[in-house]
Amino acid sequence: MQFRQQALSKLQSPEELDLPVRYARPQGLLVLAVTVVVMAAATVWAVTGSISSTLKAPGILTHGQGSYVLQSPVTGQVTRVLAEEGKRVAAGAPVLKVRTGQGDKVVRSIAAGRVSTLVARIGTVVTTGADVATVERVSGGDDPLLTMLYVPADSAATVPVGASVDLTVQSVPTDEYGTLRGRVKAIGRAAQSEQKISGFLGDKELAAQFTKDGPPVAVLVRLEKSSGTKSGYKWSTAGGPPFALDSMTLATGAVHLAEQRPIDWLLP
Repeated sequence: MQFRQQALSKLQSPEELDLPVRYARPQGLLVLAVTVVVMAAATVWAVTGSISSTLKAPGILTHGQGSYVLQSPVTGQVTRVLAEEGKRVAAGAPVLKVRTGQGDKVVRSIAAGRVSTLVARIGTVVTTGADVATVERVSGGDDPLLTMLYVPADSAATVPVGASVDLTVQSVPTDEYGTLRGRVKAIGRAAQSEQKISGFLGDKELAAQFTKDGPPVAVLVRLEKSSGTKSGYKWSTAGGPPFALDSMTLATGAVHLAEQRPIDWLLP
């Protein structure tokens, strides 16, 4: 009964219109302001921002003309090795001398280039068609290096020409010298078989490695040059490694794909 009388008396009393009304505490206003700012920033980023993604693919440093495998045209025993690994040979230059039943025969290079691998040694017995050397096709000592990446066929369509590429070179410590810079120069039109890659690189084992997950698409990367580094190319660090790069060195490329908007607006 006492509570009923208090409630009735409060209803009959006039409203306290002369007292200030507190809508929110200062802490609540601060939370509200922060929320509004965050929502505004998110809206602006959704409209003008972008998301960049990368595609990683294995590759190799090489020259654009590729390599070829030199095979012995005769059967016999190697008596002399007339070329050196890492040295250039002219077209038709003698590479090996082989003693056969019909006398000594000379195995000559097919085209000018640099001997990247020399399989045959003095005393080695070779048969007709046996691989004796791998020669990288180069026209001169100043031929620029390129990188050939082998991208999975189902991802090649996402790679744009001109995209920037960060290359991790197997012979260069990344934590000390960083990554090699490059840009996509060309993209193959079709996936390449193991045989085709082997013919270009002159290496069956590498071809098998690049095709273990299926025929890939070749992506040619042009390396960015720099006169301030020992290698002659641009790196993510100031100087890069204190030595020159060798062709036929394995690398892994991170291709920066085209940026995408987080929200695709549909207009009526």
